[in-house]
Amino acid sequence: MEDIPKSKQEFCVGQRVHASGDSHRIGTVKYVGPVEGYSGTWVGVDWDNGEGKHDGSINGVRYFQAKSERSGSFVRAQNLSQGISLLEALEKRYRSNSTKDEEDEMYVLSTSNKRVSIQLLGKDKIHDKLSRLEELTSASLSCLGVSSPGIPCQINTTVPNLKELDLTWNLLSEWKDIVTICEQLPNLGTLNLTSNLMSPYKSELPLLKGIRVLVLNNTSVDWEQVELLKQSLTVIEELHLMGNSISRILPMSSSRVQGFDSLRLLNLEDNCIAEWDEIMKLSQLRCLEQLYLNKNCLNSLFYPDKSSQRESEIACYKPFQNLCCLLLGDNNIGDLVSVDSLNLFPNLVEIRLSGNPITDSARGGVPRFVLIARLAKIQILNGSEITPRERKESEIRYVRLVISKLHTNPEEVKQHPRFSELKKFHGIEDERPSVGPAGPQTTGSGFLLCWSIHG
Repeated sequence: MEDIPKSKQEFCVGQRVHASGDSHRIGTVKYVGPVEGYSGTWVGVDWDNGEGKHDGSINGVRYFQAKSERSGSFVRAQNLSQGISLLEALEKRYRSNSTKDEEDEMYVLSTSNKRVSIQLLGKDKIHDKLSRLEELTSASLSCLGVSSPGIPCQINTTVPNLKELDLTWNLLSEWKDIVTICEQLPNLGTLNLTSNLMSPYKSELPLLKGIRVLVLNNTSVDWEQVELLKQSLTVIEELHLMGNSISRILPMSSSRVQGFDSLRLLNLEDNCIAEWDEIMKLSQLRCLEQLYLNKNCLNSLFYPDKSSQRESEIACYKPFQNLCCLLLGDNNIGDLVSVDSLNLFPNLVEIRLSGNPITDSARGGVPRFVLIARLAKIQILNGSEITPRERKESEIRYVRLVISKLHTNPEEVKQHPRFSELKKFHGIEDERPSVGPAGPQTTGSGFLLCWSIHG
């Protein structure tokens, strides 16, 4: 704690702030008042990056509860900033001249790891174009300490043509400020609010009529907030909700999420969803084409048969009717039954399974060729296109491998739903691989039968 004369700035609990001179160091005010043994008024801050000095208590006295043991600290008001307005940020980013220090920081590393300064050709011409704010269609104001819109009527006159706005890592927290910004920018279609800690709201927001892409990563927005928000997003096409500790999908008025009639992409990566039943609540989103579920806690998945669906759902819409891309990397999926169920999704052509036990040979997983053979319609696996040649070779290799195992365990055929279909399609006859003194021999297709299949 450093005893610096008190600033005239006043702070309140819940307010978002950043360290003076460092807009990257952001935190939330948790306490304002005296601290025993120290003179004057102190501001207790819980820092987002966790780099503080304590958990909100000093000398056995608790003043606030920080999120971790060393994410809290007490700071004089003079050492904190309440941020600037959107309009001030625009001026700072696009109309102020870069300092010599900023220009000195512009470099690349050579092959010998030495700094090589960058000289921007046509810098003055580029700066002149960007400084004409009325012509800007895309603006990035990340890490500038934006905490408020500023004078609303001036936003539209300053950047009337803005279509994309990046407000990543700022101090915004109130949805009323977001509404003000959107209302003043009628052409705005893409809004990135990543790492702005948004306060919960209790009722529906006014219409955010033009927003088609909304990024709410690391904003603490849960699904209850999403349900309130969706009434305002009538044309939303992409919704990103990474890193919000979401564990449950909570529809507002039925067992399945309704609305979002234009939503094509939903990003739920890096959350805490453990049960596939939660994901099934999204199955009636009619336009959903891409669903990102990497880095969750899913153990298995399934596609519902008719007996598990309500008659009304069967009549009106197949589950995940238009889903073509499903990313499931870095979960806990370890069974081939889950893999086989992917064949039942009507239009699924891209899947990611890397980082799961099912793809990790050290944990009993299976190799790529087995996944390709078992997944009939998949065209892109783990980010890599499956060529016709790779599919043919994988399916032949898989069939011959299953044949080699049926000689010792005929019942294993039950664990391979596509075996008979593929055997017939490729015209493969039953054969027993020969084993000589040198060990396993190659088959007629040229593949070494050395992989084990885990059903």
